[in-house]
Amino acid sequence: MMVHLHYELSLVAGSVAVALFVCYLAISIEQLLFKGLRKELEKIVLLGSGATLGAAIWCMHFMGMLACDFPAPYSFDYPLTILSYFIAFVASTFAIWLNNRPSLSFVRLVLGSFLMGLAITGMHYTGMMGLIVEGYKPRYNVLLVLCSIFIAVSGTGLTFWLSFKYKNNIKRKLLFKAAIALMMALSIIGMHYTGMAAVRWDIGDHALFEGLIASEQGILIFSVIFVTSLILMAAFVVAIMDQRLEERSRQLFKLNQELANQALQDSLTKLPNRSFLTEYADTLFSHHEYHHDKLAFIYIDLDQFKTVNDGFGHHVGDQLLVQLTARIHRKLSNNEKLLRIGGDEFLLIIERATLEHTVDLAEQILLTIQERFLIAWKEIHISASMGIAMYPEHGQNLQDLLMNADAAMLTSKFQGRNTYSIYNYCVHQEEIKSQSRLVNELYKAVEEQQFVLFYQPKFTCSDYQVCGVEALIRWQHPQLGLLGPNLFIRGAEQTGLIIQMGYWVIEEALKQIQIWEQSGRHYFPIAVNLSAIQFEHKNLFSTLEQLFEKYPINPAHLMLEVTESTAMHHIDTTIETFCRLRSMGIQLSIDDFGTGHSSFLYLKNLPVNELKIDRAFILDLKANSKEEMILESIIRLAVQLGLIVTVEGVEHQEQADILRRLGSQQLQGYLLGMPMPIEELEQMSLPKLHV
Repeated sequence: MMVHLHYELSLVAGSVAVALFVCYLAISIEQLLFKGLRKELEKIVLLGSGATLGAAIWCMHFMGMLACDFPAPYSFDYPLTILSYFIAFVASTFAIWLNNRPSLSFVRLVLGSFLMGLAITGMHYTGMMGLIVEGYKPRYNVLLVLCSIFIAVSGTGLTFWLSFKYKNNIKRKLLFKAAIALMMALSIIGMHYTGMAAVRWDIGDHALFEGLIASEQGILIFSVIFVTSLILMAAFVVAIMDQRLEERSRQLFKLNQELANQALQDSLTKLPNRSFLTEYADTLFSHHEYHHDKLAFIYIDLDQFKTVNDGFGHHVGDQLLVQLTARIHRKLSNNEKLLRIGGDEFLLIIERATLEHTVDLAEQILLTIQERFLIAWKEIHISASMGIAMYPEHGQNLQDLLMNADAAMLTSKFQGRNTYSIYNYCVHQEEIKSQSRLVNELYKAVEEQQFVLFYQPKFTCSDYQVCGVEALIRWQHPQLGLLGPNLFIRGAEQTGLIIQMGYWVIEEALKQIQIWEQSGRHYFPIAVNLSAIQFEHKNLFSTLEQLFEKYPINPAHLMLEVTESTAMHHIDTTIETFCRLRSMGIQLSIDDFGTGHSSFLYLKNLPVNELKIDRAFILDLKANSKEEMILESIIRLAVQLGLIVTVEGVEHQEQADILRRLGSQQLQGYLLGMPMPIEELEQMSLPKLHV
């Protein structure tokens, strides 16, 4: 015989009231968590709130059971009953802990809902297992059991979703708490009475579960419960979709913030960049203008940073910049901000600055930068040049301050690097600005070929006859007139225009050689200086071959001069390049000898024709001086190696006499002949010197 359960309505109402009251109480206690409590009290409050909510679920469950009219006397299995409360306690503690997380992700919502729902149903059916009705065995309807689980999972999921969605609603705090308590209580009540509807009491031993609804009443009850479960599940699915949408919105917002930050942040060093500076400047100047505070701009440029990238690789250079940033940051206070405004250029802005503090900080940073860097098991040493500009003395706006700090930094470069300079408006800095303008005008000059060649003759030491000339470039500027190479060669190297200018010089020299060969004049060879960039240029040989085809001259009438430092930079490559140039018939010369770190051991392996001794050796040349002894050794060894020795920078007769006595073969300098246009060279008479 199968018996259905009947309920006492007063106790049912009491169970509902208990569930509502205790759920509201648990939520109120839960809101104390992580609200300024000490860490040691947070766990106590968490466990207390979990115990209260667990008791709510457990008490409601047993009041609902007591409201049933069982067919026979009943008792409880105390271990299972206590276990059911423990399950409720653990589930409640987990729910409160989850609700106090900073965020509720989609995965956390789904997982938490299932775990909490299964825990509530587990508590219920564990408690039912602890219920012993004399002479009867429980039989459960499978579909209704599943419905009870769906209700528990959906209800707890909706509770979690509501709690996180509206937890920051300050205006309607009480209404929010009441809604959460109601949702939580309905989940517990719905699950419990659905679970109770799923049980039938049968006499004797029968199967624990039945698969079908036997009576019309059972069908009606099942239909109501099933529809309710579907509604709750649908609501839960909607909540999940809303949560996922919110999560994606947060991710999108976070990505947009990151993109916005990236636009204002250097990707390598994570420092603010030039774009940030533009936005920051408006606030910066308005604030300090109002408070009459001073600002300091320190422009920092690393010295010869390109050599680090070229010598060790860009990855090492990047790591150096990162380490450098960290080092400088350790020296800064809250009112000092470091920015990266270029590849190896940084800007340090000091608020409420004084000149004394700014200078002291600049000195500290210089010392910090000079300390060795250890990257990829390599020791790297580097220095920096700095320029200081003060607001408002050196500029009233961002553009002027940056420009003046940059000008001061260039002054540090000219002073030998590894130092700082304070901006001071003077002729020298005006010249720096002029040089910057000249660099911009170089592009047009190359395009329009605004250059001319001057020729400085070389003379034999024995009888002062012209034995060759050196081609020297000059810029015929449309407004400024004739400019020397000291004003534009460095800019040409920085911009890469030196390549085009160098090939133009070679072509003009070949044209002149062709004219002299046809006219019978003998001013050969014409020496042309090769910059380090052009010497290593990949198209050097092909360009020379094309020019020799265009101008069929004797290649020996062309001499290419390479500085000692360039030649010794990569000695093996230099030897290979020199051999190939010699195979083309071109003469070769080592220029500025003695200023680098070469040795005659390398020199003897270089297939060169001429050795040009730098003017630095003869500036103080006098009889029986140390300079004379050094020159004598160099000249003697060079002659023994079969090289023609040319000394440049000869300006006095005494210098010429000493060099002639020491065995120098060729002289060049203002004493004998200055750089001159081709017309003056061809009309020049021989110098009247003592032989």
